[in-house]
Amino acid sequence: MKRAIGNKFAIGGALLVAVILGSLAYSHCQIPCGIYDDEARFAEIAEHITTIEKSMKEIETLSAAQKPNMNQLVRWVNNKDHHADKLSEIVTYYFMAQRIKLPAEGNVTAQQDYVKKLTLLHHMLVYSMNAKQTTDLDNVAKLRSSLSAFHDIYFGHTH
Repeated sequence: MKRAIGNKFAIGGALLVAVILGSLAYSHCQIPCGIYDDEARFAEIAEHITTIEKSMKEIETLSAAQKPNMNQLVRWVNNKDHHADKLSEIVTYYFMAQRIKLPAEGNVTAQQDYVKKLTLLHHMLVYSMNAKQTTDLDNVAKLRSSLSAFHDIYFGHTH
């Protein structure tokens, strides 16, 4: 009996460690490994924006119903919030912490470029936060616009 309980605790502990380590392995590490796929991150952010938009529309539709399905409504709100958080995580931990380098001191051009990039990333964080607070599709449009502008400046494209 004691052995069976001990085995269950050991298995439970192993599963807990696997879940924790698995979730840590998913996120991109903050060591200079040099393995980056910036375009994939941009695509991932765009996908999060589309999911936020769909969630907002579903919330509005469900809310307008004569008898709203509260379970589905809660699920769409949670989905919207989850994707806004994932977007913010990529902006913060991938781009701001790892990819946007501090400019050389005294290099005015590099400093201006740095400020433009950080400003656009900050806009994305704010619009993502606003998307969590409302179903205003204007925040989705602003997220898309900021992402496009950041993509252009990040890769040095000019139109």
